[in-house]
Amino acid sequence: MGSSDQGSPKADDQGSKAGVATNGSDNRASEASSTPRQHPLSQSVTYYEPDERTRLLPASINHGVSGQPPLDIDDPAVTPYNIWGIRFLRYITVTLLVVASIWWLLLLVTTFVSPEGFHCRGGGWFAFGYTSLAIGVLLLLLFSFTVPSRAEEVVQSIIAVLLLVNVIITLSVVGLREEEGWVGLASAIFALCVTLWAVCVDRSVEWGKKEEEERLTGRAETRRSLREWCSVFSALTIMVVFLIISVLFTGTLSLRAYDQSLEIPGERIWVEGHNYRVHVYCTPEHGDKKRENVTVFLEGGERAVANGLLDWAQENYVNGTIGKFCYWDRPGYGFSDVGPSPLSAGMAVDALSEALEKVGEKGPFVLVAHGIGSIYTRIFASRQGKSIKGLMLIDPLHESYLPDIGSSGRGFFMWIRGVISPLGLEILFNAIFKGRSREDRIFGRSSYLNAKTIKAKLQESLAANTFTKPEILTSKVILSKKIPLVVVSSGEGVKRNNRWDEAQRDSTTVTDNLLHWDVVDKAGHKVWERAEGWDVMSKRIKRLVDVVIKGDEISN
Repeated sequence: MGSSDQGSPKADDQGSKAGVATNGSDNRASEASSTPRQHPLSQSVTYYEPDERTRLLPASINHGVSGQPPLDIDDPAVTPYNIWGIRFLRYITVTLLVVASIWWLLLLVTTFVSPEGFHCRGGGWFAFGYTSLAIGVLLLLLFSFTVPSRAEEVVQSIIAVLLLVNVIITLSVVGLREEEGWVGLASAIFALCVTLWAVCVDRSVEWGKKEEEERLTGRAETRRSLREWCSVFSALTIMVVFLIISVLFTGTLSLRAYDQSLEIPGERIWVEGHNYRVHVYCTPEHGDKKRENVTVFLEGGERAVANGLLDWAQENYVNGTIGKFCYWDRPGYGFSDVGPSPLSAGMAVDALSEALEKVGEKGPFVLVAHGIGSIYTRIFASRQGKSIKGLMLIDPLHESYLPDIGSSGRGFFMWIRGVISPLGLEILFNAIFKGRSREDRIFGRSSYLNAKTIKAKLQESLAANTFTKPEILTSKVILSKKIPLVVVSSGEGVKRNNRWDEAQRDSTTVTDNLLHWDVVDKAGHKVWERAEGWDVMSKRIKRLVDVVIKGDEISN
């Protein structure tokens, strides 16, 4: 290599245009067809004359200056983490995950104990669902952080649109906005922001990955390794599951918004310092002044009063057997809001007493209760004193069954049902394929799937052994033994289960003034659904009202 070649302009021009050898095969090909030359700025870097095998563009200007060959695309050094901004995005993502996890734990705690200001009158299940979805999106983003996928970005964008629709629905419908409260709305907005963040991060990482590949290897790689394909496929599959969840969320929320349009009979009364509302309904004046002076008060069982028992009361009101009747929906049932946790039977009864006082109903009352409602009614009767003039228990739940209601298995089942309730799998199926109506979902045959009812049953389970059982035992001591009592039992339940039979017998001793105990043959738990049971109940309520009107306390 002569010194004259090194100093000539022609040699400098050729040296600047020469391609850098990128791998061993290129070096060997260049050695076979060209003469090596040295760069004028460095005696240690060897260049070759360009020929037909030489790249038209150098792999990288940096490579030409440093003299280092470009890296292989699979080299660990080829990573978007080389860019400070990409590392910062990951730090922010981890921070969001920590925040979401703390919020998730707080919502989990509020399921069992409601801190001041965190009570959701709609149950709080949607807030929990939104936060769980946000955590899932963030975990998936971190899992596939360096392997962005356009398909995944598209799915994330669709999820973001659905969450935006949910936020708009929640804000637009007054009933939903009140039920979800600031907790539910904040959770929905947070999930929306997290999804949009995931889209932006994927785009940024995709750009950073391309930049680093071009800088370090000379080109942006379009192929993927087997590991990357597995990562992309796994992330996309999970993201599609998140998309399905979002679609179900939107469908269930839309049904809830539609259900808000159902007209509410009676009033919803604020209780416990405007903490939540309970639904109370009372009939107008009937015309029979004597019978109007006695208010028959209905307490539902495992379902709201409007699920059957109301029809029976309405008929007896129309034919004059009952002069006036009222009923309420316990917290979480029918049109009532969910109460704060924990909520025992005694706490619910206190809310009822407050509501009746506000609507001006002071009795005297003849109480009619079904199933588990008998527990609430007996506690209510013990606390109302002389205003209670009669008791009618329809296939009542005995306090010996409270440990079953408060079992950990039942509580866990109700919690799981509540967690998945925002998906609305069965509710949507029933609405689309079985034509279930708003009435069915609020107080009818599908009401057990209602998110508020699920929360109420969970609260019943959680408080059964710790609060409700001592309350009902205390009520047995306080309740006046002179109150006229009627018990109507299910024939099927008594014959099928000896324990239930014994419980019904013991229920007849709630007071010492038992008027009648009827076992309706072939009748199920809802005794009034059988014609014979309907008639027996009508006769017994007439007898109780007559006793109150006459002022007699008839004993056996």
